[in-house]
Formats: sequence, structure tokens, C-alpha cells
Amino acid sequence: MGSLSVAHAAPVRLMPISELKPVTTIHLGETADWVAIADDAVWVGSTGPNAVHRIDPRTNQRIATIGLPGEPCAGLATGFGRVWVPLCTKPTSLAKVDARNGAVTVLANVGPAAAEGGVTTSADSVWLLSDAKGTLLRIDPASGKVRQTITVPAGSYNPAFAAGKIWVTRADGAEITRIDATSGNVLGSAQTGGRPRFLTAGADAVWTLNQKDGSVTRIDASTGKVRATIETALSGQGGDIAFADGLVWLTVRRVPLSAIDSATNTLACQWVGAGGDSLRIGHGAIWLTDYDGGTLTRYDLKDASTRCRSYALEGTWKLTRYEDKAPDFIGRSEERPFVLEDGRLVLRPVWTTDGQRWQGLRVFERAN
Repeated sequence: MGSLSVAHAAPVRLMPISELKPVTTIHLGETADWVAIADDAVWVGSTGPNAVHRIDPRTNQRIATIGLPGEPCAGLATGFGRVWVPLCTKPTSLAKVDARNGAVTVLANVGPAAAEGGVTTSADSVWLLSDAKGTLLRIDPASGKVRQTITVPAGSYNPAFAAGKIWVTRADGAEITRIDATSGNVLGSAQTGGRPRFLTAGADAVWTLNQKDGSVTRIDASTGKVRATIETALSGQGGDIAFADGLVWLTVRRVPLSAIDSATNTLACQWVGAGGDSLRIGHGAIWLTDYDGGTLTRYDLKDASTRCRSYALEGTWKLTRYEDKAPDFIGRSEERPFVLEDGRLVLRPVWTTDGQRWQGLRVFERAN
């Protein structure tokens, strides 16, 4: 497995979720859960009604509610012009929703192994764990037929596609398995924290949210080796994880939003209060459900990221280096203007608002 570092949860200032100002909040049903991002839409599941809802991210309006024959009880996926929705019917099934016209086709021969599982798409296939024995199905997206059956460790429920591989967490254990998405060959596995379930990818890594102790495990996406385990104390059932803007975003009920800085492998910020349970990031926004309230809220990603990183800057800093150098881009940058590197605060060169002048590189260190 290589060396494993454990980054303990440093003290982090808890902020009320009301500090973040919603762009919009949309009521969907008795409960709201499972979010998927498409190029032109945000899709969210609900119960009461059992449905999947299409949100237009340009207008923040719900433009379609598509009824389903059962509860959408596991993570959604988009791909091949469809939204793939695991259903807890009896027996379980997989709904294939046409993203253009909302037509629903139910694949009765396949379904999720359990609630809180998931489905993912690769370049040519849909992937789903179908039972507690560890049966991973590779499904043809056009015909709905099973193309390949792969055996992974029993008690694995959640797949995700990243770096040319299918990654599968074993919630009944403490490991993650990686599969070549082209051949279907099992490449190996790595130990994680206890009961890993939801997972995401970013910064050349795969990240698992481990429900037993609330830790997050970082796995190198190329080698499959564990690089760090970060304590967050977000243990328990449910929750979700996503990556954007160099941060690993987490949610559980009553701690609706937290973030780990991927540059330092430390918990950077945490907001508490009502809401939380599932999230995805896209269209410049964090899309966060309040499971119990049945709502979906949109938060501005840049605002949340900036606030999160500002908490790590509290204290006294002294300037130790300055370079009067122009930014290596044209016009105003959309990148984050500062980073923490080896305990130093680095302010990157940026253009001034008129786009004619720049502010050079500055490096600060904490004052004693």
C-alpha cells in the first residue's frame, strides 16, 4: 500500500450555514436526495412524489418533474442522453430517463444491491452493483442488456468512474477496488477507513467518505495507493462527497457543508445547521439537498470556496518575499488568488480590475 499518513482533524471554526446566502432554494417533495449534473441541467431525486426533477441552471427553475414507479434510493448518473436512476422497487430496478423528453424505461432485470448504493457511467457503459455478493454489472446503455459481469468483494455497493477505471467502495468492510473500465479486469484494492461508501475524484486522487468514523481516505488515482486519511468526525449513515476548486466537499445531515483542502489534506471549514445529505457541484454552484426539508439549494461555489479558505488565514502573517511579475494569463483570472503551501500563504500575481496592471507575487509566513 505504500506509506500512509493520517491527518488529524485540526480545530476548525464552526459557522452557521446561514452565513452562506442561497442563490435559490427549490422545494421538491417530502424528501430530496441524490443530485446529478449534466451540461444543461441539474437532476434531483425525491420521494412524495417518487420522481426525478430537472432544474435549469440558467434560470434556477424546475422545468420538469418525471414520475417514477418506485423510490429513487441510490445515487444518480448522467450519460448517453439519459439519467440513470436506481429504484428500490420489489425487486429493485434501474430507470433510464430520456433527458430530452422525460420518457422512462425501467430495466427490470437489473437494480441496485441496496439503498444508498449508486450507478456510474464510463465512455461506453453503465455500471451498477446488483447484489450484496459483489456482482458488478456492465450494462449496454442502448439496449439495457448486461455486457459483462465482474466479481468484486462482497458488501460493495458504490461505483464511480475516474482515470479510466471503475472504483468500487466496500461499505461492509474497509476497502476500495479498482477495475479497468476498458477490459473489466480487476486491478487491485486498497484499505480505507471503515465503511467507505460515497466517493469522488479530483486532484489526481479518489476520495472516500468512510461512514464508520467520518474519515476521508485519499487514494492516488494512478497507482491505487492510499496517500492520506483525514479525520472529519462526520460519521454515520448518509452523507455525500464531491470535488471542486481544489476542495473536497462533504455533507451530512445537520452539518450540511464541510471542505477539505486537497493541497494540505486538512479540514478547512465547516458549516452547521439544518439541511444536508447529498450534493453535487457544477455550473459554478454547489447544489445541496435538505433531505428532511425536501429542498434543493444552490450556493455560489466561488463565494463558499473563498470563505472556506479565509478561515485558514486567521492570525498574524509577515511578508517574506515579493516578485513584481505579471500573471501568466491574459485578462482577469477565475482561479483562486491564494494558496497555502507548506505553511506559507502564497498570493498569486493577479490583474487589477481594469486589466491594465498587475499585482505581483507575494509570500507570507506566520508571525511568531
